[in-house]
Amino acid sequence: MPEPKSRRHGAELESAILDATWAELVETGYAKLTIEGVAARAGTSKPVIYRRWPGRAELVLAAWQRRVPKEGDLPDTGELRSDLLALMHRLVHRFDDTPRDVLAGLMAETFRDPEVFGLLLKQVAAARQRPTFEILVRRAVERGEIPPVELTPRVANVPLDLLRGIAIFHHHDVDERVITEIIDEVFLPLLRGLARR
Repeated sequence: MPEPKSRRHGAELESAILDATWAELVETGYAKLTIEGVAARAGTSKPVIYRRWPGRAELVLAAWQRRVPKEGDLPDTGELRSDLLALMHRLVHRFDDTPRDVLAGLMAETFRDPEVFGLLLKQVAAARQRPTFEILVRRAVERGEIPPVELTPRVANVPLDLLRGIAIFHHHDVDERVITEIIDEVFLPLLRGLARR
């Protein structure tokens, strides 16, 4: 095991551990990922990791959560449709560098362990509360591109709910055509309808 790097604390150490976790996932896959391997890559120790995350699934969920776009990362092209398409593209392709077994292994473990499943549900709920689509729509309203529209959480979740349904329940790949259809045939007409109310 390599010598530990200079002592890091707080956010710097956590970031190093989560970066190492994602790198291990990409390199070895979920089934072969070990806390020991993550610790070695991050230049820390297993006890340090276990103080923050009680197990492998929790650690992987935390690394996964870091890949969700934050408000400052949102596209700003100056046009609502292209902002929406860019965000959807980013959401769909953020795991392209991830081996297929990673998400499957993580899902299997979450269903076996009720505590990990509860953690996953909390992360999904938190992601739903993140005002990503609302921000893009608000910007378009401020530019005068669309009339003011009240975007409820359910309406704001429509694009992502459709993505999940297509990917999980219908087992279809989500390509650019699907992304464009969701925005052009569902979400933008829905916004126009709400603006006219």
